[in-house]
Amino acid sequence: MEPIARLQLTALDCADPDGLAAFYGRVTGWPVDYRSDGWVQLDSGGGHTLAFQHVPDHQPPTWPEPAGAQQLHLDFLVDDLDVGESAVLDAGARRTDVQPAPDSFRVYLDPAGHPFCLVLDD
Repeated sequence: MEPIARLQLTALDCADPDGLAAFYGRVTGWPVDYRSDGWVQLDSGGGHTLAFQHVPDHQPPTWPEPAGAQQLHLDFLVDDLDVGESAVLDAGARRTDVQPAPDSFRVYLDPAGHPFCLVLDD
């Protein structure tokens, strides 16, 4: 099937775009590529990247609570879940209480409250 378009980036709403860009820059190793009023974008080195958009009254998702939707989540492949977990916690993530399959993937919240997973790269 011929594609209609190519995915450029995923933008996350947040109260602090610079802070969240710094967090995900640390997770991915990608530097900030572009910054404007209320917008920060990382440089992935080509292809899909991440951006962070200022929303003054941002309310994070409440996953896994059914009252609020997850909205979206990002998956990051790691070679070792324990090493990856230590690194993201050190960078400012929080581990969620609900861990559906902790031997194959683990769920965290970024500093703005968005869920993301570290997935074991088999």
